[in-house]
Amino acid sequence: MKATLIIAMVSASVAAGCAKPDDKAEIARAPEATVHPDITAGTQPIFVSSTELAWFDLDPQNAPGVQMATLWGDPVAGAFGAFMRLPAGFDSPLHRHTHPMKVVFVSGTYIQEPDGEPVVHLGPGSFMMQPGGDYRHRTSCGTGSDCVFFVESDGAFDMFVVKDSPDAG
Repeated sequence: MKATLIIAMVSASVAAGCAKPDDKAEIARAPEATVHPDITAGTQPIFVSSTELAWFDLDPQNAPGVQMATLWGDPVAGAFGAFMRLPAGFDSPLHRHTHPMKVVFVSGTYIQEPDGEPVVHLGPGSFMMQPGGDYRHRTSCGTGSDCVFFVESDGAFDMFVVKDSPDAG
């Protein structure tokens, strides 16, 4: 099943030059059986082993290899928590997101280039709070290994390719 989503920081239509400015990208929803509706409201612990993660491709046409494994919520409709994976060497065009995201990096070298600011490299164990709104940036993953990270947001996962960017398509 596919649902429309304006992709976010590590996202479906972030392959350089693939997305048209302001186009909404298509992403697949996580299989229903693998998503816990709200793991924060219960009184009993919920354990999810890495072998139980249900990885799915966000947008195979526009961002091959970019995957998500939703843990709770619905990244298409609202608040969520998920693991994301960017393939080694991945690179996005200049873009922005509607909602802020909290990110903890698990593996790989995540690279963010804020528009007009120095490039930031983050490795395993690092944290980032990425603002929503008009915070424009490029996202990439170093060539050594895939980038895996946990992302949490109070709003749907989205991304807008910046119109005046040379790589906007």
